[in-house]
Amino acid sequence: MTGISLRLAVSGILAASSSLFICKGATAQTLSDLTQVCAGCHGDQGVPTEKTTPVIWGQNRDYLLNQLNDFKIGHRKNETMSAVAASLSRTDMEELATYYAKQPWPNLQQPTPPADVQVAAHAVLNPLNCRGCHQMHYQGDMIRPRLAGQQDEYLLKTMTDFHKGERTNYIGMTVLMKSVDEAALKPVAAYLSSLQIAAHPK
Repeated sequence: MTGISLRLAVSGILAASSSLFICKGATAQTLSDLTQVCAGCHGDQGVPTEKTTPVIWGQNRDYLLNQLNDFKIGHRKNETMSAVAASLSRTDMEELATYYAKQPWPNLQQPTPPADVQVAAHAVLNPLNCRGCHQMHYQGDMIRPRLAGQQDEYLLKTMTDFHKGERTNYIGMTVLMKSVDEAALKPVAAYLSSLQIAAHPK
């Protein structure tokens, strides 16, 4: 098989897999079916398969519910998530959000950044008063996400998307992130991703 043929074959397999994933989401009938679909990207033990995919195990319930709804109605856009959410009923979304909120947050064992990176992170976080919404330990609350221990690359991508106006489902975050130099976001992501909290302090 030539190099071009091999690439075409692999592309075909990936396309078929993607279609199967979305179709499975569209026909899932039980919570177990739905969580199997979610595990395809978010991991069957809470560790996502890609660095830019968020941890949802242990994430705050109403935040998860709101994001599913935003994907469904088009306020937040992602090719895979928009397709999956389109097939979900309100009951499906509520059951998924409740289920994942009750799961233990996985320890991704992301390293503590050097002192200078932590200083740079606090130079952004403190003036913006990020704890005012995301709470003292960055554990979030019912409607705001936990940031502590989230995937480094996902955090960076999310903040960058708000900064560039590519994610628009929360105007407050758009305003805050646009006030920060893009280069200053990387230390913030590194610091937040390294944080560990024992449970869900509220």
